[in-house]
Amino acid sequence: MKLKILGCSGGIGGRHLRTTSMLLDHDILIDAGTGVGDLSIAELSVIDHVFITHTHLDHIASLPLMLDTVADRRNKPLMVYGTEAVITILRNHVFNWAIWPDFSEVPSAENPFMRYQILEVNQPVELGKRTITALPVEHTVPAVGYQIDSGEASLVFSGDTGCCNAFWRAVNRISNLKHLIIECAFSNREERLAVVSKHLCPSMLASELQKLEHNCEIHITHLKPGQIELTMEEIASCLADFKPKMLQNNQVFEF
Repeated sequence: MKLKILGCSGGIGGRHLRTTSMLLDHDILIDAGTGVGDLSIAELSVIDHVFITHTHLDHIASLPLMLDTVADRRNKPLMVYGTEAVITILRNHVFNWAIWPDFSEVPSAENPFMRYQILEVNQPVELGKRTITALPVEHTVPAVGYQIDSGEASLVFSGDTGCCNAFWRAVNRISNLKHLIIECAFSNREERLAVVSKHLCPSMLASELQKLEHNCEIHITHLKPGQIELTMEEIASCLADFKPKMLQNNQVFEF
């Protein structure tokens, strides 16, 4: 199993900055931020499944455009997975004909370009030998993280989250955890903003990681442009024992 990082930035502002999206093997997206736009039309057309953590724009920006680009090249609907709350937001506020066509009804409700699949937290979805499970997190809108399990090892992606005991309880139940990709959106000087927006800063992340009961590789994502160097310096200072690494575009995990 291969997971390629298409985007991992908390914003835009340069050729190297793409917002959150990950390609699992060739056919599954985890979130659909601006990083998806670097894929070719051929690569886009073979994506069959998209798992959404939450509906903030940096995590879904490419989904409407991708559908519009490849719909005529596909012979089956694109499956979009999310909790009931996430699917409701997509229906009401994105694919609503005012912002974008409702591809769950085009060209017809019986044979659409897109179908929704509602997920339940902690209930696994099996796609071949791959198992994807939504995990509880705490954010300003309904949100989840994801466990991706190859059978041999697991990778957990937090999505966007603030402090959340339920997330760590779920993570600690994963016996084969190898990688943890976790957000740290703000530097410590923005701690109040992190709390209000239900994100993490280095001091908060240091406290949260004390709840982790596994020895795994830690990868930092969702750094805000303009604060990357400062935030990583603070992470290196207060999280040295965890040896965290900054997630990079085009990084590939095999597990």
